Amino acid sequence: MSDGFRYGRRVGHLLGYARVSTTDQDASLQVDALTKAGCYRVFVDTGSGSLQHRPELDKLLDQLRPGDTLVVWRLDRLGRSIRHLIDQLQVLADRGVGFRSLQETIDTTSPGGRLVFHVFAALAEFERDLIRERTNAGLAAARARGRSGGRPSALSADQVRAARRMYEQKDMTVAQIGQVLGVSRTTIYRALNRAPAAAAPSRRATSAV
Repeated sequence: MSDGFRYGRRVGHLLGYARVSTTDQDASLQVDALTKAGCYRVFVDTGSGSLQHRPELDKLLDQLRPGDTLVVWRLDRLGRSIRHLIDQLQVLADRGVGFRSLQETIDTTSPGGRLVFHVFAALAEFERDLIRERTNAGLAAARARGRSGGRPSALSADQVRAARRMYEQKDMTVAQIGQVLGVSRTTIYRALNRAPAAAAPSRRATSAV
């Protein structure tokens, strides 16, 4: 992560963002808190569990201008993982836009808030390195048990779980996950589309390879 999060004197607007994952949930708690915090407008996404489909957030981002601040009730309203959140905030910082989270009392327009997110970014990178190391260690152990070299044609149950975990954390692309596990991107897509229980037979099949 670059040494970003540089802001001048804040003179812009506070724009709030709220999100609920199902249509029967109520966003009023978030909206009330954001309004009380001084947001002149609050954008609410309802009923979408997808990070890629948040139309109200897209509208908000389109309206943000340098000096404005995006405000959320809680950190997980903007990002589902530390890595995704850090990426979002870096984009905001590059545009000269601040970020505040009310529950965690974090404000990236302040030196203390910027320090917190530098720490978060370092922890996210550390977590990704740990996942990569554990996966590589597992592959090395499998080779030591007699697996021949070359690109494997299928994934074991443990590898499928590792691929699913890396994919859900949204820290790597499918191609990068394939590179870590030593398989093609197509193999990763096939494993992710497979029900978890269906991966069990592959453990027996690959153990004999």
